[in-house]
Amino acid sequence: MSAPPGVILAGGRATRMGGGDKGLRMVGGRRLIDHVIDRLAPQCGGLAINANGDPARLAGFGLPVLPDSLADHPGPLAGVLAGLDWAAALGATAIVTAAADTPFFPTDLVARLRAGAGPSGLCLAASPDETGRVQRHPTFGLWPVALRDDLRAALVGGLRKIVIWTDAHGAGQAVFDSAPFDPFFNVNTPEDILTAEALMRAA
Repeated sequence: MSAPPGVILAGGRATRMGGGDKGLRMVGGRRLIDHVIDRLAPQCGGLAINANGDPARLAGFGLPVLPDSLADHPGPLAGVLAGLDWAAALGATAIVTAAADTPFFPTDLVARLRAGAGPSGLCLAASPDETGRVQRHPTFGLWPVALRDDLRAALVGGLRKIVIWTDAHGAGQAVFDSAPFDPFFNVNTPEDILTAEALMRAA
């Protein structure tokens, strides 16, 4: 079975970072999104970036830039939908998504998501928090193209919370270890950049 295409979700407004593209912030001497591309590309059959605004700022990556098809920044699910529409045009049956602000996610993400998929083909990544409670990371998922029209209808109807939709479709769950730190750590603030750089040095 061929690897699904991957979509990097970079459509957020980065309000806690002061706006702009979080993925273009420098961490460890490289842009955040460079770390994400390095991890996701070997796992996928092609990559695209979901981002809004002028795509020229991302032209240097040489990847398709997919804007949300719905107005007013409806959230990550709109990026998933843009990715599913792109994948459908390629003849792919599913996509894998990863967030543009997460430089440490697992190098076996795609294989584990595929192994954990529910009957619908959906699967979300998860990891234990510091209390041991398993937390889902809904921007990291395996999404079947067959559900794209259902997702579009849900978004048009006002749905914004990812797990409400994925739970309704019996999504599976792939749980990853959080030791020595959560691999889904994401950079939301300037302080998080310093944390990420410390983690990179330690690694």
